[in-house]
Amino acid sequence: MRRGIAATALVAALALAATACGGDDSGDKAAGPVTLTWWDTSNATNEAPTYKAMIAEFEKANKDIKVEYVNVPFDQAQNKFQTAAGSKGAPDIIRAEVGWTASWAKSQFLAPLDGTDALKNTGDITPSLLKQAQYEGKTYGAPFVTDSLGLMWNKEILKKAGFDKAPATWDEVKAVSKAVKEKAGVDGFGLRADAYFELPFLFGEGTDMVDAGAKKITVNSPEAVKAVDATKALLASPGVAKLDVTADSYAHMQDAFTTGKVAMIVQGPWELTNIYKGAAFKDKANLGISSVPAGATGKAGAPTGGHNLSVYAGSDKAHQAAAQKFVGFMTSGETQAKIALKNGTLPTRTSAYTAEVKATPGITEFQAVLAGSARPRPELPEYSSLFADLGTNLTAILQGKVTTQKGLDTTAESYKKLLKDFS
Repeated sequence: MRRGIAATALVAALALAATACGGDDSGDKAAGPVTLTWWDTSNATNEAPTYKAMIAEFEKANKDIKVEYVNVPFDQAQNKFQTAAGSKGAPDIIRAEVGWTASWAKSQFLAPLDGTDALKNTGDITPSLLKQAQYEGKTYGAPFVTDSLGLMWNKEILKKAGFDKAPATWDEVKAVSKAVKEKAGVDGFGLRADAYFELPFLFGEGTDMVDAGAKKITVNSPEAVKAVDATKALLASPGVAKLDVTADSYAHMQDAFTTGKVAMIVQGPWELTNIYKGAAFKDKANLGISSVPAGATGKAGAPTGGHNLSVYAGSDKAHQAAAQKFVGFMTSGETQAKIALKNGTLPTRTSAYTAEVKATPGITEFQAVLAGSARPRPELPEYSSLFADLGTNLTAILQGKVTTQKGLDTTAESYKKLLKDFS
């Protein structure tokens, strides 16, 4: 949903999966070390090297376990794992986006982790993040990293335009963008046409794609229409970058921000290390991070994202035990702190927020974002499947191909097929 890697990596992943998955039914016997396969869905450039280093550390301390690392494109991982799990050929461990965990647990693809080496000292884990890893009372993922969306802004550019703080509402974003264009000569704001990035607009109008508690589809409600119309109005405002609907829109948005061609974007902490490498942020203090702007309700809201490490239910007992041990190591407070220092990602355990971690640029700011505006995912296994259709229709709406109401009505109709007991 947020990033992908080259197709060649997928070919490599398929090849490794075919030879290294622990899903056969050969029993519990193991001649020599147990070899695990881990599908990691992180950024192959700026996150994966740290995970590989952690694997080496784990293997050094656990001579009887080997971990085969496979980096799988994030935007392909969900379908790929579901296909592999359905044919009993899935990896022993998967780095699963929080929205996938309940769905896969419902499909019985994942093994419960309660009481295992994968989930020790659960009181150290942020409760809402642990809740997002559960389905029907059991825990199917160990919270690994967390995140949310925030407003990132170039302090130097905003200062040129006469502002020393970030806009707090979407209307203020319009005003700041216009001033930035006039006084600094660059675009004030850039937005990606994407369902996940649309959630702050929906939340800002007091709605969501669905109301899981009331079992009601709300994606075409008056509030949702107002949210998407607000997005359209923002994109039509002076100083806001032109809508990019190309396949590389995410990369284009990133490049424009890191090179100082756009002053503000909505983004998450997973891109911090890449942003700090950009020419505009050689001085890391130039990056401002605050909550996403508020909508008409006066409240800002952004999704709580992140990833869990889950264990494949089809692996034999020896592989599951080894996988649980590895997951416990990777999600421990000590390991999460090391990862945070290298990758700039946010830990899920309180103990991982050491003084050194808190001093890392961007982390304290995103901690504040999480506390102030992040909203947990609803307890709905199908929630992650709602983004695709909304994304397609949202793009059509923003391009002017259909009216807002018609595009959202089309989305609602598709939701009815997926959520048959929703009104």
